[in-house]
Amino acid sequence: VQLQASGGGLVQAGGSLRLSCAASGFSFDGHAIGWFRQSPGKEREGVSCLNYSDGRTFYVDSAKGRFTISADNAKNTVYLQMSSLKSEDTAVYFCAAGIPDRTAMCGPYTYWGQGTLVTVSS
Repeated sequence: VQLQASGGGLVQAGGSLRLSCAASGFSFDGHAIGWFRQSPGKEREGVSCLNYSDGRTFYVDSAKGRFTISADNAKNTVYLQMSSLKSEDTAVYFCAAGIPDRTAMCGPYTYWGQGTLVTVSS
């Protein structure tokens, strides 16, 4: 079972990046997939999540209107399209997956991918 996050890089402020989270060894069916980020000196922050069963999504306020989470069923991959990037979006981004409990749209998370670094230059 593995989650592979990719797509990070260096981008200028105002630019865009698309992160990918590819799953192997399990299917996203019945799971929720979340994107988190962590920058130096800060706590890990939940950025977005997708409930694969019902399609509900969540975005942290700072990502609303700029980030979009989506899925490609055939590729068992979830994407995070990030636009209008700001310097404060600079962080290591992680994806995670888990079967939501009855009270949550997303989480808890069982599987975690390695991070992919996003650097936004101003």
